[in-house]
Amino acid sequence: MSRSLSPRATAAAPRWPGRLRSLAFGGDYNPEQWPEDVWVEDVRLMREAGVSMVSVGIFSWALLEPTEGEYDFAWLDRVLELLHDAGILVDLATPTAAPPAWFSRAYPESLPVTAEGVTLGIGARESFCPSSVDYRRAAVRIASALADRYSDHPALALWHVHNEYGAHVGPCYCTASTQAFRGWLRERYGTLDALNDAWGTSFWGQSYGDWEEITAPRRAPMPVNPAQQLDFRRFSSAEYLECYRLERDVLRELSPDVPVTTNFMATACPHIDYWHWADEVDVVTNDHYLIAEDPENHVHLAMTADLCRGLARGRSWLLLEHSTGAVNWQPRNLAKAPGEMRRNSLAHVARGSDGAMFFQWRASRSGAEKFHSAMLPHAGTDSRIWREVVELGADVGALAELQGTRVRADVAIVWDWEAWWGLELEFLPTVDLDYQERIRAYYETLWHGKVAVDFVSRDADLSGYRLVVAPSLYIVPGPVTRNLTEYVEGGGRLVVSFFSGLVDESDTIPPGPHPGGLRDLLGITIEEFHPLAAGDRVGVDGGLRADVWSERVVLRGATALRRFVDGPDAGEPAVTRHDVGAGSAWYVATRLDRHGLADVLEPALAGVEPLDVPAEVEGVRREGYLFLINHGDAEAVVAASGHDLLEGSEHDGEVAIPAGGVRVLRT
Repeated sequence: MSRSLSPRATAAAPRWPGRLRSLAFGGDYNPEQWPEDVWVEDVRLMREAGVSMVSVGIFSWALLEPTEGEYDFAWLDRVLELLHDAGILVDLATPTAAPPAWFSRAYPESLPVTAEGVTLGIGARESFCPSSVDYRRAAVRIASALADRYSDHPALALWHVHNEYGAHVGPCYCTASTQAFRGWLRERYGTLDALNDAWGTSFWGQSYGDWEEITAPRRAPMPVNPAQQLDFRRFSSAEYLECYRLERDVLRELSPDVPVTTNFMATACPHIDYWHWADEVDVVTNDHYLIAEDPENHVHLAMTADLCRGLARGRSWLLLEHSTGAVNWQPRNLAKAPGEMRRNSLAHVARGSDGAMFFQWRASRSGAEKFHSAMLPHAGTDSRIWREVVELGADVGALAELQGTRVRADVAIVWDWEAWWGLELEFLPTVDLDYQERIRAYYETLWHGKVAVDFVSRDADLSGYRLVVAPSLYIVPGPVTRNLTEYVEGGGRLVVSFFSGLVDESDTIPPGPHPGGLRDLLGITIEEFHPLAAGDRVGVDGGLRADVWSERVVLRGATALRRFVDGPDAGEPAVTRHDVGAGSAWYVATRLDRHGLADVLEPALAGVEPLDVPAEVEGVRREGYLFLINHGDAEAVVAASGHDLLEGSEHDGEVAIPAGGVRVLRT
């Protein structure tokens, strides 16, 4: 099996949305859990709800291939015909996220192994090692059989490979993974001398004299070499990607006109570097679930949706799963309030999704997810959820003309999975460094400031943005330094948060003072870190308060805009600005709250026009359309004009949005 570090040439990707001529509305459909007389009722109710597409077969491997090499497609044939006759399209899955019991019994070495050396068992899903040759062979075989049978089926709109790669298992530390890791390292470094140099193996006497001495970084008496851990994370993401590619390639070969994807978990899966995956799918799709007890979970929803649009390089993407109500896996699974599902769904559409899909269509009676909400709940059609589903289906149908339109932003935030991995390593200056916390803090500040945001990779073309924010960009290789410097020199404005630019791609600190790769661009050096004790806070000029972090910043060309007023660095710079070429680079040396970040970002946002809407209203422009979502408890009024696609009403100069309501204007 190929283990190339770079994408290999494949057949030209088909265009999304393919056969779909409206926005996608529907959900995961698991008819195998029900007798056939229920299928007929399902299809009738799907039509009533306005369902346009359902995902089928995601966990059906044991039924489709009950014994090795022998297939039973009869039940799936009948399901697809029922759906097609009703005018409902199918997102057909390869069921490779749930290997059958017979497979695990026949190939026990395919089971995943944890960093502690524990082999995980069966009876759930994702019980496989991505490096297992036996698993890959079986996965390609079932994908080929499905494509042979259904490539020309008129209901087929999308191939759905696997399900949530790496979301719940992550890296595997078994013998097969160790052997594959050695091969990956040979390709990356070429020689052991190069590897020993990159990993700094002279520390703690770790130098390797033979490739066979290198192991997966299982639990050890002390933290394993951080460079080795980082490379293993890169390798593991690449191994899962190779599994996807193997299935995708056979699907493209046998059904070249049908788009192929796999569902991401964009902000919820630390194991997969989705920037390397995004160009390998024909449409970016995502599964998103609210954290029910988060009072601002709608802001996190917006952040995730914007990240998905970034992964799609600004093109349309698709929300492939979210929930109608409560989920089943959080500590306290709170139900959604009336109207919340509608706001959630339409907020995703506002931010670029060409549809709103759910897990799942009909609530399961057994299994681990029997208490998870569904489009058709246990309460049946005489329920609030069902009535809201039918109303939402009509809303999504009314928005069909938005298909393919884009969202534009003047501000970008750099999202980097490798930096996230780096901040999960041991022996950092404080346990309070949290990658997503800083990303979300800056995003929430901009969200509340009514500023549209894109997410970009660290090596993206930044020239189209007035402002770029890089929170916690811990790992900064040389090309990234050059990319950020060229952006600022060309007139861009860059805001960098603390603990950024400290190491290169091998987790090695460059010679000289911190912040390594960014010190010339920021015009500062850092003499010493002063992380704060739990609960301690420091003051910053202007009445700002901060916690977690302080440091001794030395100006090397930059100007101090704010200084610490107390704490270990009292009187020293806390916020700096360095003019470079036609642009400027700001540095924030502590963890400010939202109020403080808004104050600091204000001058950097000069020239960026926020949307003029009330505080409780989420406003998003999607080429030619304006979404207005009222998250408040009272009616809100916005100065806007246009035709409301949801209500059919005309507005000239003023729009009233009821409490918890949504307006979508063609402007």
